[in-house]
Amino acid sequence: QAQLVESGGGLVQDGGSLRLSCVASGRSFSTYVVGWFRQAPGKEREFVAGVRSFGGTYYTESVKGRFTISRENAKNTAYLQMNSLKPEDTAVYYCGAVESGRFRSIWRANAFVYWGQGTQVTVSS
Repeated sequence: QAQLVESGGGLVQDGGSLRLSCVASGRSFSTYVVGWFRQAPGKEREFVAGVRSFGGTYYTESVKGRFTISRENAKNTAYLQMNSLKPEDTAVYYCGAVESGRFRSIWRANAFVYWGQGTQVTVSS
């Protein structure tokens, strides 16, 4: 069972950048599918970006070309590099994980088992 801790959120201006980190406990991180999700007030948690255990990456359309997900298995860490941030990117960002064998290739929050506490990202106009 994994425990996840996100960090790196903050307040930035329109067009700015942030890098989020997600550190996992345990020794099986390399076998996990990891996803970044976000939730704005009054909205459902939505998929942002995901990375499979073998490195394949996936993005929601609105962040393609601006965000990059990566992982460093030796450090049990996944990252989300966010460039060209927009006010509509403002949300609490969550890291989710699930064992590869349990993943149904559905990039939705209910397909992920382990979650961090979230980190706030605020983009001012």
